[in-house]
Amino acid sequence: MGANVGGGGKFVSDINVTPFVDVMLVLLIIFMVATPMMSQGLEVDLPQTKQVEVLSTEADHMVLTVRNDGKMYLDEYPVETMEDLEGYLQRLVKEKNKTLFLQADKSVPYGTVVEVMGHIKAVGIEKLGVIAEQPDDAASKGGQPARARK
Repeated sequence: MGANVGGGGKFVSDINVTPFVDVMLVLLIIFMVATPMMSQGLEVDLPQTKQVEVLSTEADHMVLTVRNDGKMYLDEYPVETMEDLEGYLQRLVKEKNKTLFLQADKSVPYGTVVEVMGHIKAVGIEKLGVIAEQPDDAASKGGQPARARK
């Protein structure tokens, strides 16, 4: 592949790994930039409140979303019925000792939210947070979706 600098006329049989490393670093950068764009959350119009904490980015929690059309999602996976919800919560949250956050659209009826919370408590989950967002004036100061601890 490369010529011998000494002038011996022999080819060097070593593999040049520099182009390989360059390509791998470019692919790594592309992966690092593209991954956050692929993990967009579900579209929910959250209620606003002033007293919230910033939602942690740790992986030891799951988010249960109740959308305004009545559909529920555990993280990004759809949940069909309340019975399915209890099974998923038992396996994925309770047995793994994770914290659960409830994120409900502000147009969801209060009775539906209470019913969901009843199923959460029926499973025996004690670590439950409620997600809300800061008002627009606080969001302009660097606010982001946050949690209100129960």
